[in-house]
Amino acid sequence: MARRYCYNDVLPLIAMVTAVSTNVGVNILFKEATSKGMNQYIFITYSYVVAALVLLPLSFIFPRRATVPSLKYFYLGSRLFLIGLIGLEKVALRSSSSQAKIMGTITSVSGALLVVLYKGPKVLLQSPLESSEANWIIGGILLFFAYLLFAIQMIAQTLVMEIYPAELMVALFYNLCGAMVSAPVSLILEFDLSSWMLRPGVAVVAVLYSGAIQSFMTLVMTWGLHLKGPVYIAIFSPLSIAIAAFMSAIFLGDSLHLGSIIGATIISMGFYAVIWGQSKEDERVSSNGKAPLLEVEDCEE
Repeated sequence: MARRYCYNDVLPLIAMVTAVSTNVGVNILFKEATSKGMNQYIFITYSYVVAALVLLPLSFIFPRRATVPSLKYFYLGSRLFLIGLIGLEKVALRSSSSQAKIMGTITSVSGALLVVLYKGPKVLLQSPLESSEANWIIGGILLFFAYLLFAIQMIAQTLVMEIYPAELMVALFYNLCGAMVSAPVSLILEFDLSSWMLRPGVAVVAVLYSGAIQSFMTLVMTWGLHLKGPVYIAIFSPLSIAIAAFMSAIFLGDSLHLGSIIGATIISMGFYAVIWGQSKEDERVSSNGKAPLLEVEDCEE
């Protein structure tokens, strides 16, 4: 019982907090590398390539052939489509766990919006390079759309995992597709081949670290989606804003504003409420012994 609790609740929490924290480190290195002259599109392409190269040998070392009989593809696709229409999360408004998840999500999003839209007075570490209010708002809007697309990606990836529950292969193909899409776009936007040469220094460190963390984070998120679902994974996105605010103040010397502190506190409260609600739902499901929405057979050859 204790081992199952650790695997289903404690381990995903630790893995996701670690993944989010290391991803914030990637963003800090990205900012440092681009400030030294590295093109941001080239950085993204190299990160996907390195991540794919890291995952490629692992997919052969730890093979898992999770296949579905061909006659079931149409049936499974129909059920997945219905699940997507109905929703992956069942909400019972009278349930305390569902209420906690709804209120926690609203609270976390409100805290994230507060961090983005309200700076407030500086309380720690004044940086000589201050971003303008216009850049702050534009960055917040772009961040909003990024997290919106991230949520859509989580839902789509969850549906993929229902058909093909092989975390390593899904993570590998995710990064391969990212590399194949970003490479031609980057070549169009930055055709100067000399810009593609990595010079020793922070650029090389940032690309290698980003690629390694990209592979780790993709694998952790894919495993988490298979185990916990998209809502559990998506709720860590607002938490990354709070972590980024404090880490950028510590490592980059950026100013820490009152709005970031208040917003981080609100995000943490909402995050705790969602995690509590999710754990209560998991306990109820395990006690009832209900089967998942979609059962997939693993066929080992």
